[in-house]
Amino acid sequence: MVTGGAGFLGSWVVQGLTARGYDTRLVRSKDYDLRDAQACSRALAEHKPNWVIHAAVNGGGIGYMRAHAADVIHDNVLMSTHLMEACRRHDVQRFVGVSSVCAYPRIVPIPMREPDLFQGYPEPSNAGYGLSKRLMMEHGRALHEQYGMRCVFPMPTNLYGPGDDFDPRSSHVVPALIRRCLEAVESGAETITAWGTGTATRELLYVEDCAQAIIAMAEQWESPEPVNIGNGEEFTVKRLVHTIAEHCGFQGKILWDSSKPDGQPRKCLDTSRAQEGLGWTAQVDLHQGLKRTISWYREHRET
Repeated sequence: MVTGGAGFLGSWVVQGLTARGYDTRLVRSKDYDLRDAQACSRALAEHKPNWVIHAAVNGGGIGYMRAHAADVIHDNVLMSTHLMEACRRHDVQRFVGVSSVCAYPRIVPIPMREPDLFQGYPEPSNAGYGLSKRLMMEHGRALHEQYGMRCVFPMPTNLYGPGDDFDPRSSHVVPALIRRCLEAVESGAETITAWGTGTATRELLYVEDCAQAIIAMAEQWESPEPVNIGNGEEFTVKRLVHTIAEHCGFQGKILWDSSKPDGQPRKCLDTSRAQEGLGWTAQVDLHQGLKRTISWYREHRET
């Protein structure tokens, strides 16, 4: 059973599971409000899953996180708490809770290593989201210790790819910039504006690679210790913006709005635990991933 199975990451997880021959059930918010304990219990009673992969989330880019800070904490904490308790009561064999790089402290040695997860406070612009993920992982550890429940936690870096959210009110950096660049090309605009100073760094993972890592963890990982999911490649936001502009065919000037936040100063994961414990490595590089994402958006966007 995959929560958020019709969403960006969840839909790729469902595709990967189906390709492997798993009988996969999707849980949609219109059918089950996972913030409600009874709805979580009903979902498990009706679908009777062996595994639950929890990919449902209330989240978005920096602007969305700041504008909906209370909702983000409320929804994500309730969903994971009620769902994990329902899994325990219904004897689910394995709970896979998709965590996030946002759970890491704002200032942490690079590359980010799993043992450093609790060594400081997260980036304030998305702290509520990051702390909700920390709570989910700590809850899973406690369930493992007290009840022997198998809980595993993939911790992906920033994702992008086909099916991403391109709504400027909630999108992350890659889809937001793709949309901005393409609209500038079509309108003949000579400039685009990017948030921040461009000096922050990011690691970007193609969504299908992430889905494959999550499935590998569901199949192989036995510990509640989280696992970084990324490719270990660090880009400045400035370099990222120029790369996206090039792929979109935008040749104008890029302006930087330093009144907007940069977010976390650096993001880059140590992925050795995933490589050694799962035999997993990312397959799609940034240029290939951007080409696929831009092509998908051109085909599917509203005209």
